[in-house]
Amino acid sequence: MRLMVSRSDPIEHTIEARTLGRYLVAPPRSGEPAPLLVGFHGYGENAELHLEALCAIPGSERWRIASVQGLHRFYERRTGRIVGSWMTSLDREQAIRDNLRYVGAVVTALRSDDAPDTPLVYAGFSQGVAMAYRAALSGGHRCDGLLALAGDVPPELHDQPASAWPRILLGCGRADAWYTADKLRADREFLESRAIPIDTVVFEGGHEWHDDFYQAAGRFLDGVTGLRPTARRPGGAPPE
Repeated sequence: MRLMVSRSDPIEHTIEARTLGRYLVAPPRSGEPAPLLVGFHGYGENAELHLEALCAIPGSERWRIASVQGLHRFYERRTGRIVGSWMTSLDREQAIRDNLRYVGAVVTALRSDDAPDTPLVYAGFSQGVAMAYRAALSGGHRCDGLLALAGDVPPELHDQPASAWPRILLGCGRADAWYTADKLRADREFLESRAIPIDTVVFEGGHEWHDDFYQAAGRFLDGVTGLRPTARRPGGAPPE
């Protein structure tokens, strides 16, 4: 017969632990320095898949593109592919801080390689959209634009001053069951109430990258470099 031992509720503790982050970089076709596009994949995706999507944006060959892998990796059950997630609801606030330190370090490393002050745009798809918004406002680097496809504005950012927000392109599929028309409407109303410059593309599709968004993203990136020219090399020479 087993004795039943009475215990009080367990006490939760946390401890900081180091982990390894990874990111993929596609250099610009025309050489450095170049504007910088940094992207964040969706839930159950990885840096390779997201880099492929970013490189499909028209005109992106003129950009240095970095696709950042979420720190929380797991095996996709159906394929066995290693994929990732940015965070869960458990220890959410700490996970946000960890992710912001991680992304800030990635951009610092990218900046240290060559030109430190070329235009910077963050991009996110699905779960990665929240990461893109957080990086744009709290990542420690000046952000010139944000591509947000199929994901909403994190609620904790609603109190950020309007001056902190970059220009934004919102993308949404009419048949998207997760980022619905109501969520898009709520984001638009919030951003417009703060006089934050936004463009919107709504396409005939679902929770996906769509050609209409690709085309709009290409125009958006062209607009960013038009507003803020790419840095020149020392001595005034233009990029190669």
